[in-house]
Amino acid sequence: MNLTIRQTRYVCEVARLGSIQAATATLHISQSSILAAIAIAEDALGARIFDRRPARGVQITPAGERFVTAARRMLAANTEFEREVGGLAGGSPQVLRIACFEPFGSLFIAEVLRKYVDAFGAVEIVLLEGDQVQLREWLANGSVDLILTYDIGPALDHEYVTRICKVPAHAVLSWKDPLARKKAVSIAELSLRPMVLLDLPQTSTYLLTVFDMLATKPQISLRTRSYETVRAAVSAGFGFSILNMKPSGHSAADGPGIVRKPLTDVFYAPTLIAADIYGPNKPAFVVAMIEFVKALFAKLGPKGFAVTTADRERTLFDV
Repeated sequence: MNLTIRQTRYVCEVARLGSIQAATATLHISQSSILAAIAIAEDALGARIFDRRPARGVQITPAGERFVTAARRMLAANTEFEREVGGLAGGSPQVLRIACFEPFGSLFIAEVLRKYVDAFGAVEIVLLEGDQVQLREWLANGSVDLILTYDIGPALDHEYVTRICKVPAHAVLSWKDPLARKKAVSIAELSLRPMVLLDLPQTSTYLLTVFDMLATKPQISLRTRSYETVRAAVSAGFGFSILNMKPSGHSAADGPGIVRKPLTDVFYAPTLIAADIYGPNKPAFVVAMIEFVKALFAKLGPKGFAVTTADRERTLFDV
């Protein structure tokens, strides 16, 4: 079979996403490369792997299901081989595969990856950005070595988790909102206003639980999976939002249309964590990646990544 490991991964990604266009965007490659991989795979299999559905993506065939199941086992074995070789050499694997909570992609990941490349040299980086559910799936099936996320949702085995810092929630307001002139705002005050919700699985549930202590909850005016769209919507006057991490470093700064305010209420602050598949036997490159994340947040300090009251700032690294 002339299908390469990389092309096999392309086919599996199309199967996972159900769309050639989506796979193109996720893998950051041309559509022609994916089509070529599918053609080679189908020629080797002697059957169609996908049925094309105009304007509706692709549907995997029964033969395709068998191909993808076998291919995923092969890719997992190849990934484990690369990891073992990289770990034995004390360096970095040829391909670094990590995943992060979607908003982190624009908030701090690029700076951490820059530090990694400076330390280990040029390497192909595959960065997957997803919600809490997707991240755990990718970690469980061996698609990535490491995930960076919050400890929201089902608990992960503590031996595989490194806790970095707490990131308490804060309010994001339009500068025109009268609350924007206060030093801090309460959940009760916010509940009377429309809300722009970061609508990611498990994340949205957490964000709305901050209002559980009240008899009424805010009306949701706009739902979006995008951190950037939340900022734009608040600036455009759709209402307030609740977020955790603020932009820093190389990430795009807030525009003049929004302000961030700490919350006066005390409730659970999620912890930024790194979770890997190695547990106590982490290879050198995973240890290094975690240390780069720790160093970045230590350098930023509480004021650099969080919006909270002065007394709570002192506790953010108590994890």
